[in-house]
Amino acid sequence: MTPSQGSTRSPGSPQSPGSARPAGSTHTQAPAEPADTRQVIRPYGDTTGDGMVQVSFTLPVPAGKRAEAAALQLAGKMGLDPASVVHAKPMGPDFTFFIVYGRTGHLIDYASIPVPEGREYPLLSAKEVNAAIRAALGRRLVIVGACIGTDAHTVGIDAILNVKGFAGEKGLEYYREIQVVNMGAQVAVAELVERAKADNADAVLVSQVVTQKNAHLHNTKQMAAAFHAEYPTAVAAGMGRPLLVAGGPRFDTVTPADLGVDRIFGKGTTPAEVASYLVHALLPREATR
Repeated sequence: MTPSQGSTRSPGSPQSPGSARPAGSTHTQAPAEPADTRQVIRPYGDTTGDGMVQVSFTLPVPAGKRAEAAALQLAGKMGLDPASVVHAKPMGPDFTFFIVYGRTGHLIDYASIPVPEGREYPLLSAKEVNAAIRAALGRRLVIVGACIGTDAHTVGIDAILNVKGFAGEKGLEYYREIQVVNMGAQVAVAELVERAKADNADAVLVSQVVTQKNAHLHNTKQMAAAFHAEYPTAVAAGMGRPLLVAGGPRFDTVTPADLGVDRIFGKGTTPAEVASYLVHALLPREATR
């Protein structure tokens, strides 16, 4: 029997080009592969993408070949392979400081990392800060700063307060409408509270550089608790008590709420950022317009 006489196609046989599909049939295409939006990166050491990193640490062992073997074993457990000790220095008779260079196999999808939130207030010039304070307060803004506890490192607080400033910017002493009281280093918390209250401070700036055993966290919590206790009826910063600001290189693991302060500034903070924040936090919004 010829095809024209009604022969049927065997199951699964291909349909001739241009022939009609059976009624009710649907034609679906395979879904397109999703676009690869990853941005995979790895560390850069000697050449692009070689995965080489450098780490430093101290081990509680005397310097020597055995100590270096211990450092290499630790590097291996950290995933560095191969690794080499490029520097080893005794730290007294019982400790050794190491710098180890090695390759890591870990990759990072940079595209998956969210962009951190930006500054929520505008960065103002010294002229704009002075004008805002003068218009809103009709007096100078009073700032008391110190390094508290046993911290003797004034480099942080001086960078923000002293007129010489930091990173090409002059410190808050340069601002005509800001009165700065720099109490220096190793200031007791009780002494700081007493001075801030005597000067009717609008803000208290505390710098903490020493971080051994989380001393910076303990000291800042103690300072915040003392101010909250001294101003029990305060509604908020600038409304019954001074604004409490902490700064230092190792505060990136905590939030202001964790420590009881109003703001934390990390490494690289400039005087203009602090001055602009003070205006943002203490003055009415219309004062900066």
